[in-house]
Amino acid sequence: MKDLQISPRRSQLPKGLWLATALATSVAIAHPHPSQAVPVTDLIFRGIQVIQLSNLSGQQERELGEQIHRNLLSQGVRLHEGQALNRYVTSIGQRLVETGGRRKVVYRFQVVDDDKVNAFATMGGRVYVTTGLIAAADNEAQLASVLGHEIGHIEEKHLVKQIRKTMIAQGLTTAITGSNRSQVANIGVNLLVSRPQSRSDEYEADREGLRILRDAGYATSAMPAFMRKLISSGGTPTFLSTHPAVPDRVKRLEQEIESGPRNACDRDPEASSCGLSASRYRQRAGR
Repeated sequence: MKDLQISPRRSQLPKGLWLATALATSVAIAHPHPSQAVPVTDLIFRGIQVIQLSNLSGQQERELGEQIHRNLLSQGVRLHEGQALNRYVTSIGQRLVETGGRRKVVYRFQVVDDDKVNAFATMGGRVYVTTGLIAAADNEAQLASVLGHEIGHIEEKHLVKQIRKTMIAQGLTTAITGSNRSQVANIGVNLLVSRPQSRSDEYEADREGLRILRDAGYATSAMPAFMRKLISSGGTPTFLSTHPAVPDRVKRLEQEIESGPRNACDRDPEASSCGLSASRYRQRAGR
């Protein structure tokens, strides 16, 4: 007897279930060996979970971001305890999101005690920048350009999308909430540590970061200037080492600044209000 094959038409299934079935089929094709066979109901459940991950509510995204934060701390990330520096970085971040943020996200900006030049963002508003990067910046606008880029990753849900792709590729069945949230969070931590963002994600975060920087009234020239400084100072810093070629990013940014809208700082930069004062930055950042 031939095996029965059930191939429901798309029109006969609810939209969400059809998408889940399609995702389940892709997982089944990825694991064709009989020893890896998984009941179709489990495959559909996996598909539904992946759909849920792509449509997280704001609360779910915050909860997952908090779990990733706890996992990062448990794996050795040390937060800087100096209140003055944390307040300063937070004030820059809030200036950016109050004028340029598009999503209803409660952002938290935190300084990591690490001499390496690095910055990263998770989800639910968590943005991290190292003391090494703060020391490398010449002025507030340069630091703001990095925070703007990381905000761009959150605004576009890049890490959520990466986790979803990883779950599909690995055929994982895990809950998004409750006791299994930590397992999903660990995927996020591993992605932050071992996998670069895609070229398209980085370029998109650059564009968003530039827009956010412009809307907040900073000198947009600080963004390509800081990238150029970092790669010319010898050795590529951590947060740029796995990204698209920095010269290409600098070129694109300069083209967008030249052809795009301009704020007052682009037309007539004033050191203090545009974030270009090196002395004021040294004083506020404690350098």
